Amino acid sequence: MEFPETLSAERRVLIENAATQLQSQYGDGLLGLVLSGSAGRGVETERSDLDVLVVVTPELVDKPLTRNTELELLPVTLQHLETLATYGDAQWGYRWTYAWVPTLLDKTGGRIEQAMKRQARLSPEESQELLLQRLDAWINQAYRSLKSSRDGNVLAARMDAVEAIAPFLDVVFALNGLVRPYNKYLTWALQHHPLPSWPTEELLHTIEQYLAGDPEAIRQSLRRVQSYELPLIAETFAEWSAEQYDALRKP
Repeated sequence: MEFPETLSAERRVLIENAATQLQSQYGDGLLGLVLSGSAGRGVETERSDLDVLVVVTPELVDKPLTRNTELELLPVTLQHLETLATYGDAQWGYRWTYAWVPTLLDKTGGRIEQAMKRQARLSPEESQELLLQRLDAWINQAYRSLKSSRDGNVLAARMDAVEAIAPFLDVVFALNGLVRPYNKYLTWALQHHPLPSWPTEELLHTIEQYLAGDPEAIRQSLRRVQSYELPLIAETFAEWSAEQYDALRKP
């Protein structure tokens, strides 16, 4: 098995021992192992769980695993990993759980590794659907923050700006064909899989400015997204009245 360089020798031994036990328990039904969570992305601490996806054939997925107090073993099928949840589905959160994590063992000729990569990426149709659901939500929350800032309500402006961050990042990542990472992995994701159209340090700085409720940073991000020449973006901004649109553009 090939382990991430950041994984300690002790944890490698734990996984190797578990793999031996799983092979004995499942036989040919064991298709692969995937290291998920913080350890899979090289950002674990001594308090991090060690999460391993155990890929098995469908008839074995509900078979009880041998208990292991030092590892979190999570049985899944290959079909499950190859199924792509759409935004709004109950399974949507798993898209990032599976994104960019290393495959330790793959007996499927590479299908497991390809499934992990595909979970991280959005097709043009998926990006369009996510933008359809999140673009207006972001603009609306940004508008609320800008109005509060204009009216001198600093606390409300900051709170609304914070609430705008999640849909803003959904939009930015969708424009780049990627699933938005969990908050704890945002910096890691941007450093290891930078967005083609938005420099990493610039985006992270923009998030810091949102946290401070900076109205100019919000306006700048709105202008930047509006500059993407996509019909959906133009149509969404066009739905705002002239008065509302002025608040989005200037103090």
